[in-house]
Amino acid sequence: MNYDIVELEEKTVAGISARTNNTSPDMGAVIGGLWERFFSPDLYPAIEHKSNEKALGIYTDYAGDEKDDYTVVVACEIEREGNMPEGTVVRKIPAGKYARFIVRGDMEKAAADFWSRLWAMDLPRAFTCDFEEYQNDDMENAEIHMYIALREE
Repeated sequence: MNYDIVELEEKTVAGISARTNNTSPDMGAVIGGLWERFFSPDLYPAIEHKSNEKALGIYTDYAGDEKDDYTVVVACEIEREGNMPEGTVVRKIPAGKYARFIVRGDMEKAAADFWSRLWAMDLPRAFTCDFEEYQNDDMENAEIHMYIALREE
């Protein structure tokens, strides 16, 4: 898989979160449920001060590597905090060095395929904060930028 190395500034995001792991039988339901809840009429539209219209799928607070528990946050980037719907969390995506992959295709299939291929790669991952940035909302022809935090060497 091709990627480029980028330096990102810190981002502030607002969304909802849950804890899971990749071997949990309900992992798909947990993550899918977050996406469904995030786009409900009382959550996403009520988040103030959005920086853009891009949705983010964030994986952070790793207990170890991809085999261990982590926190999933479905969010959008915000310029500053304002009034937030009940249950909303505000988090930071840390500044740093990331591998950026560009994935295109069916939104769910392309994302799932990316992660299974990433786990097989020998990439110096930091396991601090990885995220998916959805460039559009086209389920069949999605463009997703995948950012994987890298260890500083």
